[in-house]
Amino acid sequence: MSSKIVIVDYGMGNLHSVNKAIAAVGGDPVISSDAAVIAQADKLILPGVGAFGDCMANLQRSGLVPILQKYLHSGRPFLGICLGMQVLFDGSDEAPGVKGLGYFQGQVRRLNTAFKIPHMGWNSLHIQNSGRLFKGIPENTYVYFVHSYYLQAEEEEIVKATTQYSTCIHASVEKGNVFACQFHPEKSSRWGLKILENFAALASGTGKEA
Repeated sequence: MSSKIVIVDYGMGNLHSVNKAIAAVGGDPVISSDAAVIAQADKLILPGVGAFGDCMANLQRSGLVPILQKYLHSGRPFLGICLGMQVLFDGSDEAPGVKGLGYFQGQVRRLNTAFKIPHMGWNSLHIQNSGRLFKGIPENTYVYFVHSYYLQAEEEEIVKATTQYSTCIHASVEKGNVFACQFHPEKSSRWGLKILENFAALASGTGKEA
């Protein structure tokens, strides 16, 4: 796990919690906003807390959109967390007309429920489709969510975990070298750390296990 894991700093991330969690599982994390450092990372994490439109505006302003889009197709492991997952899709009800990074097909929808919004707390996961982040993770493991919008992925086979909060929420997706979680693994105790450990153990450049 000696490869460099860069955590993207674009002004809207849970940076230090992610940094601490990656270090705790034996990774070598670096927080950076430098385009050259990000472009050369062995593995990349895009965290995110806040609004979809603000996130994309910050990424555009910092010149990181083309860097991230190139990285997503590079064959190197990439992990999006919470808002960092949502911006990997086409767009969001939160910011009509604002384009996401568009790596995955699908739309982020507002939770329309009598349940409390934002959805904040621990929910269990249904694990499916052999996601590599979930190697060694038991079915119905509880993880920590904080969100008001949820994912509807168009490609069912990329969905590796779901949860229920008045509707079926696509909680994690995986395609090629790109992984993403709606929940916060860095705040999800033992099993969240195991998910990050599985990501850190992927071989750089392939998205496969070392």
